[in-house]
Amino acid sequence: MGERTTITTDDGSFSAYLARPKAASAPAVVVIQEIFGVNAVMREITDGLAGQGYLAICPELFWRIEPDIDITDKSEAEWKQAFALMNAFDVDSGVRDIAATLATIRKDPGCSGKVGAVGFCLGGLLAFLTATRTDADASVSYYGVGIESRVAEAEKLAQPLLLHIAEEDQFVPKQAQAVILQALKDHPMIEIHTYPGCNHAFARPGGDHYNEAAARLAGGRTLQFFKKHLG
Repeated sequence: MGERTTITTDDGSFSAYLARPKAASAPAVVVIQEIFGVNAVMREITDGLAGQGYLAICPELFWRIEPDIDITDKSEAEWKQAFALMNAFDVDSGVRDIAATLATIRKDPGCSGKVGAVGFCLGGLLAFLTATRTDADASVSYYGVGIESRVAEAEKLAQPLLLHIAEEDQFVPKQAQAVILQALKDHPMIEIHTYPGCNHAFARPGGDHYNEAAARLAGGRTLQFFKKHLG
């Protein structure tokens, strides 16, 4: 269903996976990758959003480190590579690349105007920062890692943000969750849902902690959120 496209920035170009809906004009959603690159899971999510009527694009954010990363969560070697990529990744540059992706997809003839973002894991943190630092019209964060250290950025938030938090997240411990909830639960632009008994990546199909019921619930909430704020 998808195609490969190129995003150009002031300091280089990178690829993105683009999936178009049946409609000639539709709102767009930027899909923000996990630590495994633009892999089959991310492409499936992008295709799924296109199937729901959105112009969906997943930018390759590790391009400054190594281009064309496409790995899985199925081997120790791939996990080691994924964590090495995450540790080498510059978050601020990543947000700027997302901003460039937002600007590019807004200009696409198939975009009706509004553009949202949804991110997972590392992408969950980036989705939070996309909400606070860019002109995205609505953003969704799934189990973002490291948000607790950046909650002050919510003061800059001008557009709606939806947070999905796994209550048993091994990478976002209870103390970090408490910081996030305390700082953000009363923010007028933020909607938060927590998922009891769920671990990190509960919405990753085929993952060790995949929870079909929770993934379906979170996915429904995400689509409802985008329908409300993107049209």
